[in-house]
Amino acid sequence: MGETVQRPGRTCPIGYRYAPQVFQRPPELVAQTLYVVGGLYGNRAALDTVETLALRDRAQLVFNGDFHWFDIRPDLFSEINRRVLAHAALRGNVETELASDDGAAGCGCAYPEDVGDDEVQRSNQIMQRLYSTAEKALGAARTALRDLPMHLVAQVGGLRIGVVHGDASSLAGWDFSRERMDDPVHRNNYEAIFRQSDVNLFASSHTCLPAIRRFTVDGRARGVINNGAAGMPNFSGACHGVISRISTTPAPQFLRKLTEQIFETDGTKVYVAALVLDYDHAAWHHQFCADWPEGSPANQAYLQRIENGPQYSIDQAYVASTN
Repeated sequence: MGETVQRPGRTCPIGYRYAPQVFQRPPELVAQTLYVVGGLYGNRAALDTVETLALRDRAQLVFNGDFHWFDIRPDLFSEINRRVLAHAALRGNVETELASDDGAAGCGCAYPEDVGDDEVQRSNQIMQRLYSTAEKALGAARTALRDLPMHLVAQVGGLRIGVVHGDASSLAGWDFSRERMDDPVHRNNYEAIFRQSDVNLFASSHTCLPAIRRFTVDGRARGVINNGAAGMPNFSGACHGVISRISTTPAPQFLRKLTEQIFETDGTKVYVAALVLDYDHAAWHHQFCADWPEGSPANQAYLQRIENGPQYSIDQAYVASTN
């Protein structure tokens, strides 16, 4: 057999992989209210808002990867890194590749084939710029990013939660995208994943578009909540981020819910919600355009989304059940 051909931005490195059985362990984090924040992407305004809401809601924070991306100024990179690592955090593909000396995986996104080559190339170019920033900001301390875990087990009430960046078997996996979760061909795969992992809920982010899907496995409610992006717009015509809230109590009125669903385990209720993250969009837009001017790879790839949102709707993201 020949060697696997490395395709930067598309290849999923072996080191990104793990088995669903790794989640069969005691929780590292126990909370009454948990915010899962994925895809911050270096957006300081979004981080300000997350911290403010968490303080008011008495929530614990876990950042599940890709908290760096657009923060190419060393001072901003250092600030984002310091503030995020004050909380529970996982490494996404961005942080993993920033700590790597290899570079063969490019951005590490493991993009599927329906993503165009131009988009993959721009992501690899962004990673090259960000890598230089990380070397200036952290130097040898980049290894702290490598040492972050790829997954975490949390418990809220009676709910066991597998917190991941990608999916149940890969840091950069796409199995928790809306398209795959809605594909009947993959149905048996999800049943196997929940049986093997012994979790009630997976919380992920990597696909950059939010979704909640429920499954019934062996007569028990299981689910996936993907927050999409905390630091970028997630829906057409909207300019806010999205985070996940998992709690023993319903979301209070000061929070803007996109959806909230109840998971009941052993007679106890846990409330799983997608929250609007209303960061200062003008401040974020200014930061982005100053750091990534016209013609830069990030400007070409993301400015349209930052200004107008992706071609994606709330109705696509949130469906009550999948059977």
